[in-house]
Amino acid sequence: MFESAELGHKIAKPTYARQEPKLREALLNAQFDLAQAKKFPVLILIGGVDGAGKGETVNLLNEWMDPRHIQTRAFGDPSDEEAERPRMWRFWRELPPKGKIGIMFGSWYTAPIVRRVLGQSDDAGLKGSLEEIVRLEKMLCDEGVLLLKFWFHLSKKQQKKRMRELEKDPLTRWRVTKFDWDRFKMYDAFREVSERALRETSNANAPWTVIEGADPRYRSLTAGKLLLDAMKKRLEKTNYKERRVQVPPLPEMDNLGLLRNLDMTQKIAKEKYDTQLEKWQGRLNLLSRDRKYFKKHSLILLFEGSDAAGKGGAIRRITGAVDARHFQVVPVAAPTEEERAQPYLWRFWRHAPRRGRITIFDRSWYGRVLVERVEGFCGVADWMRAYSEINDFEEQMVRGGAIVCKFWLQITAEEQLKRFTLRQKTSFKRFKITEEDWRNRKKWNEYEQAVCDLIDRTSTEIAPWTVVEAEDKYFTRIKILKTIVERMERNL
Repeated sequence: MFESAELGHKIAKPTYARQEPKLREALLNAQFDLAQAKKFPVLILIGGVDGAGKGETVNLLNEWMDPRHIQTRAFGDPSDEEAERPRMWRFWRELPPKGKIGIMFGSWYTAPIVRRVLGQSDDAGLKGSLEEIVRLEKMLCDEGVLLLKFWFHLSKKQQKKRMRELEKDPLTRWRVTKFDWDRFKMYDAFREVSERALRETSNANAPWTVIEGADPRYRSLTAGKLLLDAMKKRLEKTNYKERRVQVPPLPEMDNLGLLRNLDMTQKIAKEKYDTQLEKWQGRLNLLSRDRKYFKKHSLILLFEGSDAAGKGGAIRRITGAVDARHFQVVPVAAPTEEERAQPYLWRFWRHAPRRGRITIFDRSWYGRVLVERVEGFCGVADWMRAYSEINDFEEQMVRGGAIVCKFWLQITAEEQLKRFTLRQKTSFKRFKITEEDWRNRKKWNEYEQAVCDLIDRTSTEIAPWTVVEAEDKYFTRIKILKTIVERMERNL
């Protein structure tokens, strides 16, 4: 993939002097149009050979355009905070919002390539990392991100010459260290692994562009024109999201759905409940304070369910059992303006807990395949692909050390009506009932079908759903606490 970037491409000074002002003006205009439209973000990944002009190009793009609308992030070794979360967490935090340009200097490609070259992973490990990257980039492109990937290349001879030149200049010799020469000795290995990485991740969604970095003028004009061309083409499109028509799941033909096959009569007496509550809360407390084992994990608790099914009461019995310094409850409502400017899963990625911590989601990322599906807030293609995106998201959480427990609390339509009526009549509970709850109730069957589909498609061996028969609040709370404790004990 690098042969064309070793031909000695050059741009003459007069040619550069003529083209550079026009390119700068066009880039500024395109950036202004992007900021005004706020329809999509631009994300540029910068990778390549040391000494090939990556830093100079990033600085030049910030000089040519308005840096107030560019987010430039350089990624080195992960910090302690980043190392205690899933690998992609630190990149998700830095995604640009709609209307902005993001530049990632060093990205999710760096670590997999370096680990393979240094022998810290094998071919299977590299393949798994690259497959994860392909899924991530496909999701970003499906969400409307304009993703550009630039690889700046030098031949082995060119890189050696470049490093010698930098060493000879007193003003730049600080840029070349023993570490750089040690890496240069592994040039062939880096080239082989990098070529494989580019080959396996270059596709129609996000192709790589290899730029020869030996000549600064050629390098600069090439990168600038590639960016300009991509921005102009996207801005000219009215419907920039690539829609894939997918067949939605069929409703059950015999009307026998998962939620209609539950035993809703299960109960626990008050006396037994008090004893059981103390037992399971105590065990949860001990597990969450186990410094030897829990420090290697985090705990993600996710609560979905029918309106008035008792999610809040169940959450309070969990928070009452653990150290308040170590948990966070995240209530999920309609997305804010900031959240709507990002890919759908962004607002959940940023709440991923570090090891030794607990995050409790009151509602969750399943809103896309529930309320957004039923109410028509997104298209069929969006919520159909969300199932696989959610499974991938949860898999990354688990690989990052998280124990994921997902609960669906189910009550009957008759029980829901009783609870709605009680809330309306009780002064300190009136805040719990809204017009939206009554509207949702009218679509009971549609929501029921959506729930059955999401459980079928996202209950996996690493993040299974627990369906809780929630007619009796005592039974509900004990089943949830017991499930959490047993999952933690198996993992710890």
